[in-house]
Amino acid sequence: IDLCLLLGYHWDFVANMSDNEGDQGPKSTFSTYMAEGDQLYQKGEYVKAIESYSTALILQQDDKNCLVARSKCYVKMGDSGNALRDAEASLKEDKEFFKGLYQKAEALYTMGDFEFALVFYHRGHKLRPELQEFRLGIQKAQEAIDNSVGSPSSVKLENKGDLSFFHKADEVKKGRPKGLIHPLRREMRQQNQKTPKSEKTAKQLLGELYSDKEYLEKLLKDEDLVKGKMRDGERLQDLILNCITYLDTRTEFWRQQKPIYARERDRKLMQQKWNKTRQNPPSDPTRFVLKSLEEIDAALTAGNAESSLKKAREVLKSVQCWSEEVVPNKKEVLGNLHSCIGNALIDLGKMDRALDNHLKDLDLARQCKLPEAKSRALDNVGRVYARIGKFPQAIDAWEEKIPLASGGLERTWLFHEIGRCYLELKRHTEARDYGVRSLAVADEIADEKWQLNACVLVAQSEMKLGNIKSSVAHFERALDRAKVLQDDPARDAIQKVT
Repeated sequence: IDLCLLLGYHWDFVANMSDNEGDQGPKSTFSTYMAEGDQLYQKGEYVKAIESYSTALILQQDDKNCLVARSKCYVKMGDSGNALRDAEASLKEDKEFFKGLYQKAEALYTMGDFEFALVFYHRGHKLRPELQEFRLGIQKAQEAIDNSVGSPSSVKLENKGDLSFFHKADEVKKGRPKGLIHPLRREMRQQNQKTPKSEKTAKQLLGELYSDKEYLEKLLKDEDLVKGKMRDGERLQDLILNCITYLDTRTEFWRQQKPIYARERDRKLMQQKWNKTRQNPPSDPTRFVLKSLEEIDAALTAGNAESSLKKAREVLKSVQCWSEEVVPNKKEVLGNLHSCIGNALIDLGKMDRALDNHLKDLDLARQCKLPEAKSRALDNVGRVYARIGKFPQAIDAWEEKIPLASGGLERTWLFHEIGRCYLELKRHTEARDYGVRSLAVADEIADEKWQLNACVLVAQSEMKLGNIKSSVAHFERALDRAKVLQDDPARDAIQKVT
């Protein structure tokens, strides 16, 4: 049901039609459950997203895109075992499915198997060299391996006949086994998990979780408590030990990814770089800002939200330290950067922080009385509110934007979005009225796609209001548009209703 998925909303009528088919099994379509899972994933509700993806897989077993989506949820929850199983299942029929290769590499990386993760990052990069995700994966896996084994400067090379072996300097002295690094590194990990180098390091790595670890260790000393059992029969001692083991495992994983000294060094180098930029603005600040905004937008368009976010934050910190003399339109530039940061955070599913940045953009636009910037900010604020289910707030933002909307395409989209929010709130009369306004503008600009969207919105609203004749008429018009556009999913969904 790609028609509604374009706007991130659920089609009620599809579920209603499915309800008539019986009470057993899934009550909607595969596409609907996939869309529901995607929306929940973006909100950070990974447990519910897994439920939706699992239901979708009942309808279409072994769908590789759904398996990858569920694997991502497992990674977010720290369940790397299930994440790996889903990723491998997505590769069952197509060993070169690049999304499955990437997800398998991510799952292995999360498990701490950096060498195997590196293999699959390389395999994916060979198949799709244009994708930056694989390049970044190769880089982070290699860095993690270097951090856990050591840099080349800590390695000695010994010639033994025709073979060359690398060893850590201190390991050569102790006469440890020479050969493959995989078993050696696993041995090192197990030792480090049992005896961390220092409590100070563990405290720095665990942060707030360190106090929880201390509390659990104290509980172990209470002999009467640890002899008790949970309702399901599990011993409290086993539960506490499992928790402590998990925290120790994560401590070692974080240490291998980036040791404390390396983090502190990177922070100092970055701070020096920022300070230098702040003290010495570029010779042409305007050109620097415009070029930076282009790079930020290009990264986001290419799907690299993290790179876009990082660049935008760096530029924001620099511009904040420049005077009005250096950047006469400083507030306008800051608003643009907050907008870029907000959009990147939306793509990363961090809605609360995205909303905060878009509200800052809106505040700056109002201060400077910039209509275009205000329109942009209201657009984004409404999008975030709609994505997190706060439909009244989304309506307020978008209705404030109506006088600022420029062009028919923006207006038909805006009326449609507001109508969808009213439909979600079960305010069907307002939903129909905005659907009619959206359809009128779509007819003015002869945009067939938005004629289709608007007709469906009006038809759904009329159905809820009990106006069956009008509902059927608009569904039939939507069906005609779907056939013209060759939108098969939309056509099939509408035919089920009509």
